[in-house]
Amino acid sequence: MTARNSPKSETVAERIRLGSTRLTPAEHKLANALLANYPVAGLSSITEFAKAARVSTPTALRLAKKLGFAGFPSLQAALRGEVSAQLQDPIARHQRWSHDAPDAHVLNRFAEAVMENLRGSLKLIDHRSFDRIADLIADPHAAVHIVGGRITMPLAEYFHTHLHMIRPQVTLMPALPASWPQYLLNMKRGDILIAFDVRRYDQRLAEVAGLAHQRKVKIVLFTDQWMSPIAGIATHAFPLRIDAPSGWDSNVATLFMIEALIADIVDRRWPETEQRIRELEGLTSALPAAQGRLRRTS
Repeated sequence: MTARNSPKSETVAERIRLGSTRLTPAEHKLANALLANYPVAGLSSITEFAKAARVSTPTALRLAKKLGFAGFPSLQAALRGEVSAQLQDPIARHQRWSHDAPDAHVLNRFAEAVMENLRGSLKLIDHRSFDRIADLIADPHAAVHIVGGRITMPLAEYFHTHLHMIRPQVTLMPALPASWPQYLLNMKRGDILIAFDVRRYDQRLAEVAGLAHQRKVKIVLFTDQWMSPIAGIATHAFPLRIDAPSGWDSNVATLFMIEALIADIVDRRWPETEQRIRELEGLTSALPAAQGRLRRTS
């Protein structure tokens, strides 16, 4: 089976991250402008694109070539392809994957795609950035708020379940957007909002993240290789690969990153976490007995 995540399938954002050390200061400035409003910033004319970042038009052409494109039109064609991929529904995804499906069993096809997702994701995660995110989430002085979308809410719940055992001040925002203003009300400067947003991005999530950003809340974003619009205001972002031979995307790389963060945060806070878990176990054991006493006295 041919790997779906070959170098040719890397997004423009991934190419920027992988090739950042080869960019000049002017090219860095242009690349950062693109990442700050991705991919929309790169869909204007080359003149407008360069002008928005206050660099020359030849700089935009050089950037495109350094990223492996024949020219700026080729870079724009790749960005338009990414927009199309973002908007694919489960039916379109299934048709794409099943069109020339190899004879290998679905387990083998799926396993290979997932392993490629992991390899592609890890290649783009800077260890120092991971450590800074773990430091941020481990800090007990900052409250943590977690929110997910329609598909990613179970990931948000999973992360919340573990973080809630590890440290205090962890809140899971419910799936009902109508109640989000009440949770925004409790967010203060220096707090952390962990948001999960993948393709067919949720505009409501972008709005709540924008309001949190206005309140000086630090945003940690779990997204995909095409990057949620929230990335433009995120303090840190995990752009993880999610494509799979299915009508639905794979959450394996995202779950891997969640569990790696949990393991690291537990190590950083072990004395406090150990005490917290001991107390939790005691309360869990005492709860059935307390319920039994209430039933006998009622």
